[in-house]
Amino acid sequence: MSEIYAAWQSHNRETIAEILRLEQENNRLFIDAYGLQDELSPDVPLEQITLTVNPKYRYGGNLSDEALENRFQSDTLAELISYAIGCMMGRYSLDQQGLVYAHAGNQGFSELVQQGTYKTFPADKDGIIPLTDQAWFADDATHRLREFVRVVWGEENHQQNLDFIAASLCLYAIKAKNSESNLDTIRRYLATKFYKDHLKTYKKRPIYWLFSSGKNKAFECLVYLHRYNESTLARMRTEYVTPLLGKYEASAMVLQKQMQDADSTSDANRFKKSLTALEKKQTELSEFDDKLKHYADRRISLDLDDGVKVNYGKFGDLLAEVKAVTGKK
Repeated sequence: MSEIYAAWQSHNRETIAEILRLEQENNRLFIDAYGLQDELSPDVPLEQITLTVNPKYRYGGNLSDEALENRFQSDTLAELISYAIGCMMGRYSLDQQGLVYAHAGNQGFSELVQQGTYKTFPADKDGIIPLTDQAWFADDATHRLREFVRVVWGEENHQQNLDFIAASLCLYAIKAKNSESNLDTIRRYLATKFYKDHLKTYKKRPIYWLFSSGKNKAFECLVYLHRYNESTLARMRTEYVTPLLGKYEASAMVLQKQMQDADSTSDANRFKKSLTALEKKQTELSEFDDKLKHYADRRISLDLDDGVKVNYGKFGDLLAEVKAVTGKK
């Protein structure tokens, strides 16, 4: 992947240089034609070459070339992750170019699956992708991204490719952490930064909606609005929230036992700290489950003609960033 990126960047630089040459040549022709050699210069600043692959145009400012390149690389890999999320949701497919599914209510999606539209990289069955800071689910965004990278770039350099993604994200999107694995870095980006980037990309009219239990992030998941239907919330509850409550309970019992059997006070305090944090998540998730049941029982439908702003406001505080999207608290 790193070699492909380097080759692509080399091509980008050649394209930028060629556009710069053409613009300056055009300027010379017009200046010569009108005899303006003493008044105008044919030179064009690099930041005026309006290509999104031109970091100087894209970001502006007074950043160094290295800082510009780092940000561009980080943003490019974040965009790759966004595309991978789209493939997970069924919006895109590795087997078909362009936009594949953007209908309403998940209608017609099963037909696409049966036709083999998502054969190379299967789309998620329910359009619900957990974003969690730990590996609670086999189909969470981190695990599926790992599989996406393996399918596209193969098994041979799989570890190096994940390393490249993680390192690229740490160039700008998130700060690097010592002794953090590549998957943990990717998971941290997905859990803390992806949705902020998504809101920015779609100008606060997101197509993937972040359902969130609250500030402790006991449970969060993305739902593709075009695949949302009246049974989505009920499925979210039965397939993810209820099982996670059980997993939290089991983890709490383990931590309690570890705290009791700890060999030192420092170990006991460490386990106690983890248990306290987990108990906060348990409380938050239980409250979220109650609210989720209430909304699931209402079997809310969306009218896409009303737009994202109106539809996003139908779910109370089940969704993150409600104020940013709807303008209401």
